Amino acid sequence: MMVQVKRICCIGAGYVGGPTCSVIAQMCPEIAVTVVDVNEERIRAWNSDQLPIFEPGLQEVVEARRGFNLFFSSNIDEAVREADIIFISVNTPTKTFGLGKGRAADLKYIEACARRIAEVATGYKIVVEKSTVPVRAAESIQRIFNANTKSDLSFQFLSNPEFLAEVTAITDLKNPDRVLIGGEETPDGQRAIETLSSIYERWVPKSRIITTNTWSSELSKLAANAFLAQRISSINSISALCEVTGADVEEVAHAIGTDQRIGNGFLKASVGFGGSCFQKDVLNLVYLCEALNLPEVARYWQQVIEINEYQRRRFAARIISCLFNTVTDKKIALLGFAFKKDTGDTRESSSIYISKYLMDEGAQLYIYDPKVKKEQIMQDLAQSSTVTDGMERGLSLVSIASDPYEACDNAHAIVICTEWDVFKELDYEKIYKAMLKPAFIFDGRRILDSLHDRLQQLGFQVETIGKKISQRIPFTTNDISKLDLQTPPLKKMKI
Repeated sequence: MMVQVKRICCIGAGYVGGPTCSVIAQMCPEIAVTVVDVNEERIRAWNSDQLPIFEPGLQEVVEARRGFNLFFSSNIDEAVREADIIFISVNTPTKTFGLGKGRAADLKYIEACARRIAEVATGYKIVVEKSTVPVRAAESIQRIFNANTKSDLSFQFLSNPEFLAEVTAITDLKNPDRVLIGGEETPDGQRAIETLSSIYERWVPKSRIITTNTWSSELSKLAANAFLAQRISSINSISALCEVTGADVEEVAHAIGTDQRIGNGFLKASVGFGGSCFQKDVLNLVYLCEALNLPEVARYWQQVIEINEYQRRRFAARIISCLFNTVTDKKIALLGFAFKKDTGDTRESSSIYISKYLMDEGAQLYIYDPKVKKEQIMQDLAQSSTVTDGMERGLSLVSIASDPYEACDNAHAIVICTEWDVFKELDYEKIYKAMLKPAFIFDGRRILDSLHDRLQQLGFQVETIGKKISQRIPFTTNDISKLDLQTPPLKKMKI
């Protein structure tokens, strides 16, 4: 018999827990949903008019249900005790030291949640793993519960990974391609799956709810992100070929995308993928394959990451090459710092890597992004410095502009790293007149394709991903030795 769910608790008020539970509260008004977090400042933000994350449509959902059946609290123990279903939606960052450094997922927050639930919970609980974890992580968590068994506590553990994309998260939650639920293949496990499924069935067609065993559910999350990242790296590898052959990667992508066996999704060439999931999950998959003695499979997926890193280095090297093989003391306007448009999230943004490569060559960067705050930009650029004086020298090369025109004033080049729509609408004639000549535009997102002729007429030297647009200035060398394209970028880059 299914449990009648009256209360849901979500541990973790980040990019997964906050939006997911806000939509559940909206779609299930009879269920009280409480999102808890140890970070009291984050909880205060969720209870204010300025939410801690920017996501289109989220503000409206939160304001409609907050205080009615949606609550944000730092009282974790009370919420856990009262809940029928407990979501674990905490961060699972990549390990920064020790065994598996740089690849394996750090499960310390997951383990802490499991121990806290076992300590304070009573009665019957369905514990749901929402965080992205390596395969068989649920088994480890289950061992923690089993080792802390109490006479007044019983539980079932489910895997219910999220498949949200930032910017479209609310749409993804309200109209998902699928909801995946994994659990034990026992009568009790199947009842728990049915209970959680009944929540989603309030607004998701039953045909889109997929049930599997726990391990298949966990692996499906990693595999989905790995396949998406693979497509981006694949088209980016073709973009490099296009630039030396005269082909246009946009035309190639359209041609292959019309093949129904391939489809047109995630075939947009760019400076590389970013965000919180793709690199982390692919590296997690690589580490998992190595740990399970599958080196050939590990090398296959490692290449997805290496092509992404190569694309960033290649783009930076192209900038240096076009600017007469030196950017030392040259002002470069970098437009866009978020990893994609319509978000303020900078995690693993290609802008960070390109900025560091250019700073390493002594470029003076003027950075503008309509959503990313100055403090976040400086923090991202400072994090990988290993010595204080190196960080100070590096950050002295960076200025944050209040608008794109300020960034471009008296600049040698414009580098577009994020596909913000506003960059298509700038007055490029005004910008050209204020720049040093020859004036360069490096379009890392292919957002100015319709303006290329106009930009060239104004006098710009236009360079873009996956296409030859104009002849290089005769005395510019194509040698890109300034950056070794075979050398992986340093995690601790000296700036």
